Amino acid sequence: MSKLVKNMMISDLQAELGETREVLVVDVSKLTGVASNKWRLELQKKQIRVVGVRNAVASKALSDIGLSGIRNVLQGPSAIVWGGEDIVALAKEITGAVKTLTALQIKGGAIGATSLSADDVESLSKSPGRLELLSQISGLIRSPGGRLAGAIQGAGGRVAGCIQAIADKEDTPSAG
Repeated sequence: MSKLVKNMMISDLQAELGETREVLVVDVSKLTGVASNKWRLELQKKQIRVVGVRNAVASKALSDIGLSGIRNVLQGPSAIVWGGEDIVALAKEITGAVKTLTALQIKGGAIGATSLSADDVESLSKSPGRLELLSQISGLIRSPGGRLAGAIQGAGGRVAGCIQAIADKEDTPSAG
């Protein structure tokens, strides 16, 4: 392959990736054409992209945009997978696909300069996603305020009840 063609392929892959700094690498070589197309269409509905790549081209393209951790994963037939809500959602989707499509293999991935093995991707898929973490954080933030409001209402309710009892006692005529 000429250097000009190789550079065009590198810049095309970089343009497709855009600002993405989280990718996974899978081996789709053992999938049938029909299974591969079905799988890709399902991923496309979830804004997840899959591109088959030459390892040398992918290594250069990804290293140039800051994904240097991918080099040791790019061996043998490779396809780059990226997109979705976040890296956890992507890992969940790919590990789920591996369970239904046994011919699909996870090779690893990268988050910036950090390399991920296939086992790392598997454990990442079991982590809470971005939305789950945000809801947990907001719950933790709201928790002290809710407890404070409950304490104030509880104590304030008791004081109001005592005042109401005293007021009711004073309103009743005394028999004397």
